[in-house]
Amino acid sequence: MVLLGECCLSFITPRFLRPNSESNSLSDCVVEINGHRRRKRVHCLRSCELLDFHKEIIPYEKAWCLQKDIVREKKSEIEKEGDCNDTLIVLQHPSVYTLGTASSINNLNFDINNPPFHIHRTERGGEVTYHGPGQLVMYPIINLRRHKMDLHWYLRTLEEVVIRVLSSTFSIQASRMEGFTGVWVGDEKVAAIGIRVAQWITYHGLALNVTTDLSPFKWIVPCGIHGRQVGSIKGLLREAQSSCNNAHGKADLGGLDDDSLINITYRSLIEEFSKVFQLEYYHKTISLPMLCESEGKEVIYTK
Repeated sequence: MVLLGECCLSFITPRFLRPNSESNSLSDCVVEINGHRRRKRVHCLRSCELLDFHKEIIPYEKAWCLQKDIVREKKSEIEKEGDCNDTLIVLQHPSVYTLGTASSINNLNFDINNPPFHIHRTERGGEVTYHGPGQLVMYPIINLRRHKMDLHWYLRTLEEVVIRVLSSTFSIQASRMEGFTGVWVGDEKVAAIGIRVAQWITYHGLALNVTTDLSPFKWIVPCGIHGRQVGSIKGLLREAQSSCNNAHGKADLGGLDDDSLINITYRSLIEEFSKVFQLEYYHKTISLPMLCESEGKEVIYTK
């Protein structure tokens, strides 16, 4: 069981929330009508704990352990109460490679006995990927029973969050690529997605390259996809600035320092996530030293 410490509650109200017609979000809510409290079937915003470490570099194994502890807690809450609040964790990792359930070591372009970074084999779906500083990682731990019990819908919705962020904040036109999971700008993949769902509770999630050093991707075949490149928001903005292709006057974002670009992207990510999943956040603080230990986690190779 993870020790959560003191909670500091402060509500974040997104600027705009629109009911998602595909979302299974109708609930019985108590509303006040002409001074009388009545139960009414309406679109209710679900509560979501926001664990914000977006400025921190959190070891992969600690974040992995935290997710699994939260999943266990949510399963227990559902068993006792029939539902649970959702949770969103946002952070950065130190340089690390992770392997999903479909991963093959043939997609590692280095001596497996002398890896450049730690390698973790995980239970998420997908192939090998890289995490590192400058990449914002979102780990949604949500009860799909109260959204939509459809894994394809969930994957496409995570992609939609990133597509909206790139369009609304940076005027970057991103898209999906048929047959693959993730978000692309041209032939460059800017966001990778790998999930695990247990009893309709999600964990793992998505990784968006913001200011990431992309050179470690050269040591792997990212997501097992040959012949494709990996990109970042910073790189795309620089290209737009140099070619003057940004028709919306936002090319100057390419001149922002890395911390500012991370902060802007983080704010856009949590806002778009709240819109798409119809969530209202409250901050929950966890002291970093109180994150659980990584006992029992499989580290297959270490540097």
